Amino acid sequence: MQIVAIICFVGIVVISIVLVYKLDKIKEQGSSIDKLKKSLDEMDEQAKLIVRTDMELNKAQEELDKKIRGLFTLQGLSRSMMTSLEENQIFRMITPEHIHELGFEKVVAFLWNSAQKRFDIHVRTGYPEEEINDIKKYIEENKDDYLELMKKATTISSITRSKELSLENRITSVFKATFFIMSPILPKEGDGGFLFVGTDDTETPINEGDEELITILANQLAQALENARLFDKTWKAQQSLEEKVAERTSELTSALKELQLVSKRKNDFISSVSHELRTPLTSIKGYAAILLAGKLGEMPAEIRQRLEKINKHSDELAHMVNELLDIARIESGRQIMKKENLDIKEVAEKVADMLGVQAKEKNISLSVNIPNNTFVLADRQQIERVFINLVGNALKFTPEKGKVAISSQPANEAVQVDITDSGCGIPENALDAIFEEFYRVDNAVNEGVKGTGLGLSLVKHVVEAHEGKIWVKSKLGSGSTFSFTLPKAG
Repeated sequence: MQIVAIICFVGIVVISIVLVYKLDKIKEQGSSIDKLKKSLDEMDEQAKLIVRTDMELNKAQEELDKKIRGLFTLQGLSRSMMTSLEENQIFRMITPEHIHELGFEKVVAFLWNSAQKRFDIHVRTGYPEEEINDIKKYIEENKDDYLELMKKATTISSITRSKELSLENRITSVFKATFFIMSPILPKEGDGGFLFVGTDDTETPINEGDEELITILANQLAQALENARLFDKTWKAQQSLEEKVAERTSELTSALKELQLVSKRKNDFISSVSHELRTPLTSIKGYAAILLAGKLGEMPAEIRQRLEKINKHSDELAHMVNELLDIARIESGRQIMKKENLDIKEVAEKVADMLGVQAKEKNISLSVNIPNNTFVLADRQQIERVFINLVGNALKFTPEKGKVAISSQPANEAVQVDITDSGCGIPENALDAIFEEFYRVDNAVNEGVKGTGLGLSLVKHVVEAHEGKIWVKSKLGSGSTFSFTLPKAG
C-alpha cells in the first residue's frame, strides 16, 4: 500500500509539473495571440487608412481634373468673347457644352436696362419657357435686391452664405437648382448685370474652386462688354467725325470756290481798271512833258513847279498800276517765270550798286556777303525786283549811319537770302500782315515815307511763284531781317 501511495504521489507531482508547464505554454500562446490580434487590428486600421487615402486621392484627382477642364473651357470661352466686338454676340458664345464642362446644367444671364428700368435676359440654358417666365417675373419683383447685389459686387452661392442678403433660399426655389453660384457682371462703363449657374446633381456639390471659376467668367464677360462698348463708342465717334469732316470739307470746298471766284473777279477788276488808268496817265504825262519842254512857249516858274509835280505823281501812279498788274498776272498764273541758272551774288551786287547813291546820301553801310558761285533757278528780272523792293525798304527805314547787309546760306535744296538792317523795326502785331496788299505799318516813320503797300505783296507773290518762302524777323527799335528762299540750280 505504501508503494502504491508513493507511486500515486509521484504521479500527482508529475501531473502537476506537466500542468504547470502546459499552463505556461497556454499563457505564452495567449500572449502571442494577443500580439497577433493587435497586429491584425493595426493592419486593419492601416488598410482602412490606405483605402480612405486612396478615396481622398481619387476625389482630389477628380476635383483637379474638373478644375483643369473648367480652366481650359474658361480660357477658350474668354478668348472667344474677347475677339467679339458686338455686345449681343458675346453672350451667344456661352453654349450648353461650355456650361457642362464647367460642371453645371443651368445658366441664365441678366443685364440691367437703364433706359427701360428692368433686367433683360441675354443667355439661358437648361430652362423651359415656363420656368424662364417665372424667373423673369421674380427678378422684376425683386430688382432692387439684385441692383444692391451688383452695387456690392458680391458673389453668392450655396456654399458661401451672405450675411447681408437673404436671397439663397428664394434663389434655390425660383431658379430650380440645388447648388448654385450667382456673380455680378460689372463693366466699368455702361449697365451691368449678373450671371447665374446651377445644378441639381447632388453627388457633385460645388466647391470654392467652382465659385472662383464662375467669378472669373463673370469678370471676363464684364471686360468683353466693356471692350465692345468702347469699340462701338469709338466707331460711332469716328463715323460722326468722318461726317463732320466730309461736311466741313464740302463747306471749305464751296468757300474755296467762292474765294477763287472773288479773287478772279478782283484780279479781273484790277487788271481792267489798271489798263483803263494807263491811257489817261500816258496822256497826262505826255502833255506835262510837252509843256515842261517849252514846246508851247515859256511858262512861269510857279506853273513849271506844278507841272513837275504832275509829272512826278504820274510816275508814282504808273508805278503802282504796274505793280497791281504784275500781282494780278502772277496770281492768275498769266505771268510766265523765265527760270535760268542765276548767280544770286551777281544780282545782289547789281542792285547794291544801283541803290548805292541812296545809301551814300544817308551814310548807310550797304554790304553784300554772298559766297561765289551761289546759283539758283530763277527769273532774273523778277528776282532783281525782289532785291530792289527789299533793299530799298531797308534803306528807307534805316536811319543815317546805319547798316544794311545782304547775305545767304544753304537751306536743304534751296538757298536762303537774308537782308538785315539796323532800322526802326516792325511791331510784333504787324509781322503777320506786312505782306498783305496795301498794308502799311502805322508808325511815325511810315508817315514820312511814301509808299503804296504793294511792294512786299509783290515780292511775296514772286518768291512763291518760284516755289520759295518769305518771312520776316523783327523787333521794334532793333532792326529787321527779311528772308526768302529760292531753289538751287540743278
